Amino acid sequence: MMRLDGDARAPEHLRGGVVALGNFDGFHLGHQAVVGRAIERARSDGRPAIVATFDPHPARLFHPEAPPFLLSTIDQRLRWFAAAGADAAYVIPFDTSVAREEPEQFIVDHLVERLGAAGAVTGADFTFGRERSGDVAALASIGKRHGLTGEAVAPIRDAGGQISSSRIRRALTANDPREAARLLTRPFTIEGPVDHGAEMGRKLGFPTANLHLGDYRRPAYGVYAVRARLADGRLIDGVANLGIRPMFDPPIELLEAHLFDFSGDLYDQTIGVELIDFLRPEWSLPDLDALRLQIAADCEAARSRLAAEGGAH
Repeated sequence: MMRLDGDARAPEHLRGGVVALGNFDGFHLGHQAVVGRAIERARSDGRPAIVATFDPHPARLFHPEAPPFLLSTIDQRLRWFAAAGADAAYVIPFDTSVAREEPEQFIVDHLVERLGAAGAVTGADFTFGRERSGDVAALASIGKRHGLTGEAVAPIRDAGGQISSSRIRRALTANDPREAARLLTRPFTIEGPVDHGAEMGRKLGFPTANLHLGDYRRPAYGVYAVRARLADGRLIDGVANLGIRPMFDPPIELLEAHLFDFSGDLYDQTIGVELIDFLRPEWSLPDLDALRLQIAADCEAARSRLAAEGGAH
């Protein structure tokens, strides 16, 4: 899959395509329906399929003071788009100039001129342009003037209502990574380089791979059964503490993953840690001996949960 950045003009072999347009943070079931429809249309018409997304997320420009909220990085999204079958991803750098574009200017600049798109598919609630003044009706009417067809995909619903990124964030903060995984179709995964840290886990006999949380939505603080995807593709079971480590000063917000039956140097390598199940909240224990015993118990609990889950070992 080719990546096109916002100031790029699509090469000839990608012009005339069908574009799925949206933020697609987390690429959950609802997003997959939009992208899937664009790919279906593209394949049936013999056209390229392109996914257009924004980075950074528009909410970061409009609400810079907001706490971290993302469910995915741009690199994760691009991999998911490729796996879905997209031929290219068009990454629009969302800045003040893009935010100020009138709806018609946005469509002409990005879809018509840069991508040469023949069609666009969005979710039914998608908005664009200055002050979010463009909607799916505007996409259809403006697109028609420029030889571009617009289509909206209805929201995907289940017994709990509409599947959305907000609903997934609520599940993560409610100690329910399994529900988040069901809506995402994969475990919520925090990805980043392994930091050297203070090596406190190693001193306790449980070495950890430490990741900073960056712009990810903070799940409930606590201990999780996890699986880690290493840079070489291996998937390894483990247990992780996500939080501020209340027994240590100064408090530092980290994801600290202890990987079972693993030895090796992961420092500075990028890994992804999948949150499989919530085991318990963070606790402040009387001393390091009590902490060591608790970590051992957490390891056994995580092994049991992961064995029941199946998969990695």
